[in-house]
Amino acid sequence: MNHGARILHLRGAAGMDAIYRKISWRLLPLLMLCYAVAYLDRVNVSYAKLQMGADLDFSNQVYAWGAGIFFIGYCLFEVPSNLLLEKIGARKTLLRIMLCWGFTAAAGAFVREAVEFYVIRFLLGVFEAGFFPGVILYLTYWFPSARRARVIAIFASAALMAGVVAGPLCGATLQYMNQYSGLSGWQWLLVLQGLPAVVLGIVAYFYLDDKPQDARWLSSFEQQMIEQDLERDEQALNGDASEEEEDPSAFATIWSLLREPSIALLALSNLLLMGASYALVFWSPTLMQRWGAGDPMQLGLLAAIPNLAGVIGMVVIGWDSDRRRERRGHFIACMVLAVGGLGLAIAADHQLLLSVAGLSLAATGIAASSPLLVSILTTLLNRRRAATGIALVGSFGLLGGAFGPPLSERMLAWGDSAAMLAAMIVLYLAAGAILLWALRLAPRRGGPSAGHGQTDKMARS
Repeated sequence: MNHGARILHLRGAAGMDAIYRKISWRLLPLLMLCYAVAYLDRVNVSYAKLQMGADLDFSNQVYAWGAGIFFIGYCLFEVPSNLLLEKIGARKTLLRIMLCWGFTAAAGAFVREAVEFYVIRFLLGVFEAGFFPGVILYLTYWFPSARRARVIAIFASAALMAGVVAGPLCGATLQYMNQYSGLSGWQWLLVLQGLPAVVLGIVAYFYLDDKPQDARWLSSFEQQMIEQDLERDEQALNGDASEEEEDPSAFATIWSLLREPSIALLALSNLLLMGASYALVFWSPTLMQRWGAGDPMQLGLLAAIPNLAGVIGMVVIGWDSDRRRERRGHFIACMVLAVGGLGLAIAADHQLLLSVAGLSLAATGIAASSPLLVSILTTLLNRRRAATGIALVGSFGLLGGAFGPPLSERMLAWGDSAAMLAAMIVLYLAAGAILLWALRLAPRRGGPSAGHGQTDKMARS
């Protein structure tokens, strides 16, 4: 054992902390940048709508279905993409995903008819499918379950960081690049935010490693320590279940997962959670415009505030959840924040600053709830079923994204913003109740817990 290895060995837990910090600094910055671009390409249509509707004579209904159909394509191809990642590795998968979605996102600038808009949005979902669940699966190859909530929260916070930047960036593009070189501001918006994905896909292919044992920047001792840590974690979560048995087909695995009440309920909870969340994402600029926001630049700056609150809430709550090794209470707290914030926005009765404050409070809980749900899920799946399970539950979440924007459009058409926000409160309350039900039905597993004996490591605690 060399000198460095001896030091790590003597330090014990501190040595493992150092190894995982090293991994985090190597992987997370690039993965977060990729996710930020993915998120921008997914939701920038909410800002493009402010000009696109007038240029192309698109109604709110056309926009709502175009926003939602993205998630249909995503959902259909999410599980196959994750299964492919497990076979060919993260590098090739991310290269394929990012090249295709980058060119497709930029091509959206040249749609002229509603059907073209629907096709581009559907294809964007098809090509982006598998990115988020693929990265979550990829992180399970590097981090044990006790460290995942923090890591997933940090990674997922990239979407909210992108949201912070998206408002001012999209607003400035719409305002200052409109009619530059004959293109409207919304066209420049889609082109300039689509092409970076192509570049990042190539960078990820050459920079990332598929597994710890492939990483030359880790010593052989560090690789061995990680592998042993992951094996101990797997045994603690799943007992002595053998990994050597013959793997079932993908369809058999999906069916077996859906027959597990806890997994099926987590999928349903994620569907409702994401349905409400994406409804708010896609309609927030329109809501703020109704509440009195002025030009696109002002609207963009105001839209950044809830996203900034969400970043802080996601990281702090995820960190505290790992520190306390507790998930359920933190998820309940997130739902309370979401419902309370939306209630404040309703009570504000179109007062712009108070309404934005309510959305910010809601965003704090909403943003932190998704990583907690994913962390709970990863503790209920062994390695053999992780790829399928993560993608399956993620697919249900994306189905929520398909119905959320059209549902919100109906609420806005029937009433005002209060009707839409009230519908979102109902969805969040239902998502929270279903998740708690899932945890009560979750199988008991070994591992450290916080308050429920031999229950799953932290999920039921």
